[in-house]
Amino acid sequence: MRHILPAAVFAAFFPVTAAAQDTGNFFLGQMILSGGLTPVEQAAFGRSVSVVTAEEIQNRGLRTVQDALRALPGVSISSSGQNFTQIRIRGGEARHTRILIDGIPAAGGDAEYFLSGLETANIERIEVLRGPQSVFFGASATTGVVNIITKRGEVGRQASASIEAGGGLSTSLFASQRGERGGLSLSLSRDDDKGWDYSGSGGQKDGTLRRTAVLSGDFKLTDDLTLGFSARRALERYDFDATNWAAASAQDYVVDDPTLFTNTQEFTGTIYAEYAPAGSRFAHRLSYEATRFARAQGGGVPTRERTEALKYRLSIGIDGSADSANHLVNLLLEDQKDSSSADPTNRRKSRSVALEYRGDFESGLSLQGGLRYSRNDPFPNSTTYTLGASYTFDNGVRVHASAGKGVSNPSYFNLYANAWGFVGNPNLQPEHSRSYDIGVEFPIFSGRGVMDVTYFNEVLKGEIVPTPPPAPQSFVNRAGQSTRRGIEVQGTLAATDNLDLSLSYTHLRAREPAGIEIRRPRHELGLGATLRAFEDRATFTANLRHVAGNYDDQFFGAFLTKQRLPNISTIDISARYDITNQVALTGRITNLTNSKKYETWGYAPRPRTAYVGLNARW
Repeated sequence: MRHILPAAVFAAFFPVTAAAQDTGNFFLGQMILSGGLTPVEQAAFGRSVSVVTAEEIQNRGLRTVQDALRALPGVSISSSGQNFTQIRIRGGEARHTRILIDGIPAAGGDAEYFLSGLETANIERIEVLRGPQSVFFGASATTGVVNIITKRGEVGRQASASIEAGGGLSTSLFASQRGERGGLSLSLSRDDDKGWDYSGSGGQKDGTLRRTAVLSGDFKLTDDLTLGFSARRALERYDFDATNWAAASAQDYVVDDPTLFTNTQEFTGTIYAEYAPAGSRFAHRLSYEATRFARAQGGGVPTRERTEALKYRLSIGIDGSADSANHLVNLLLEDQKDSSSADPTNRRKSRSVALEYRGDFESGLSLQGGLRYSRNDPFPNSTTYTLGASYTFDNGVRVHASAGKGVSNPSYFNLYANAWGFVGNPNLQPEHSRSYDIGVEFPIFSGRGVMDVTYFNEVLKGEIVPTPPPAPQSFVNRAGQSTRRGIEVQGTLAATDNLDLSLSYTHLRAREPAGIEIRRPRHELGLGATLRAFEDRATFTANLRHVAGNYDDQFFGAFLTKQRLPNISTIDISARYDITNQVALTGRITNLTNSKKYETWGYAPRPRTAYVGLNARW
């Protein structure tokens, strides 16, 4: 599978029909909560987006967010062991992807959020937006956004619990009470993953213990005024192994060390007020958001990162009420501050104003446009923009296109470093990314499925890179540009009344001035099948992931040379059976073929692992 021919695959397995007779498999009514300053209907959204639903997470037995994101179109996941996982969207840097939890940045300060044991328990959906999103989410949303949306509950009283054993023991609990005027929800989870030995030498397993609590609520004080809040707290301890830069091979690079561990503390929270009189053209939202993140290695003094933001949003319905107008204008005023204990003498501030227009026309055309201006301290001010369009034909074919500019600011370490042989450069400029994409979504097999094919092209300028050794090293804005272009494909098909198929594929060419970019595979393919049986009481799911054309730096042997990693093919299977209407038995096996191929040089992948569990709801 060194060379994959997507056009031939699609023509053979997914023939296009002339007209859609049944659009039941389209997500025409689904709202993309992260699509703008207010939610956007997916069928009218000009940008490329993927949604991983709670049902898919349940059917596939996905336990971590990083596993849920693997093989999504345009998304590259690379892990140095389980607890150091990065997300790159459309070939961008990992720091150019903004990770949100309920719309709030997961990482505080200027820190990059590395996925570790972030669990899928009590997650309602995960939205992945590709392309620059800085207009809506500020700096660092340069190439895309991942928004993890937790469960809130429906009207009435709900409760559910789960337990699963295999590579460890995970438990979760969810409870909610909701009436016509609002409600409360609480979710608790504990995941004690025993892990595996990252060195691959048969040493001590590198495990993860993570505990999370999420409490949220909202209440209508009047028919027009709603108050709400959300608070999330997570504690995590994970093990990792040492590295040997004098190693001669990948097998010797990662060295088993049972003494190394890291503790993290996470907090994200918001309080808000919404005032939206019924039938009014105006709607208001005032919110305060906070992120606290602390990380300490080996029981040492933690590095603390924090971000605070005060936001005001005004929505104006041009041709009707703000909640139903075909033409809508959103205005955002934002005051954000962040800090890091790694550099307590310096602070970063940003005051921004953003304007968004959205219009839906009777012809089937939808337009989106946005502009953001940020006054920054201590780095230069920035202006970003976004444009999007979607047009749906009578036969169900939809054409979508977008363009935009994103920005990523220098980090504290880039600006003020004075450690590990580095000296900061306070004259650094923000990095800028411009992109465009165009795609077509079309029904297949008389509306039993849908396929989306998108071409994208992105250019990054002013990339911040370290100067070459020897020490002291610093950072500079690289001359020239980094280019990323490729094709993304995603499709679903109800092959029969009981069998659903899915496909995702990414072809990516990511290059920097010095050559090919690392940890951005040329080809990534995902195939999935879900079978329902026994009068829908049972589901059986299988998923194949294939990665080819991936490179990584070698920190051993011929030091810092880029070498091609071996191709990876993995298969995961899962099953679920409803014993009663309230209790279900689950089982799954990850890495069924026990692949031992590296995702990054030297770090052994998780071996074949089996799990069994129970889910209950009442």
